[in-house]
Amino acid sequence: MGLFGKKKEEQKSCCCGSGCTPEKMAQAEATKGTVGVKVLGSGCAKCHALEEATHAALEELNMDTTIDHVTDFSQIAAYGVMTTPALVVDGKVVSYGKVLKKDEAKALIQKVRG
Repeated sequence: MGLFGKKKEEQKSCCCGSGCTPEKMAQAEATKGTVGVKVLGSGCAKCHALEEATHAALEELNMDTTIDHVTDFSQIAAYGVMTTPALVVDGKVVSYGKVLKKDEAKALIQKVRG
């Protein structure tokens, strides 16, 4: 009975259409959404103060990185953060529950990015 092994292997196509290898696709999926700086919070004055301090720290470090402001509480909870504002650098929560000064944010960004 030749029933087994006849199903054709399904190939995932790359989003860019260039036929990337499975290894490259897995690497891209692993880094997707983790690179960058995010401020997690409801949009209150403390959240905006943290965003401004982070922006000033990035300018001082000569890093051209945009800051995403995440206000959706389900996304905030996905990071394991229960107190806002929080700062996420390259997918890692580096601070939560307090407003950082420019120098504190700068030190944390340097620590994560090396």
